[in-house]
Amino acid sequence: MPEHPPVVVHQPSPSGGRRVTIHGQIAGLAYNPADPLEFLRRAGLDPDQIDLGGPLIEWRGGGPDVW
Repeated sequence: MPEHPPVVVHQPSPSGGRRVTIHGQIAGLAYNPADPLEFLRRAGLDPDQIDLGGPLIEWRGGGPDVW
């Protein structure tokens, strides 16, 4: 079975924002593309090395341009 990306940005919420999980744990609620990068920084990763469109992040319900 293929491994899923460790970061998931879930579909937009009707009340605003998108839940972000890292390895299945809720990291926070994102309201713009900078927020998932901040959550990754808090998890110990260098946000300058993260490509929002790369294989590390799975976007559900639209990509980084959907909020």
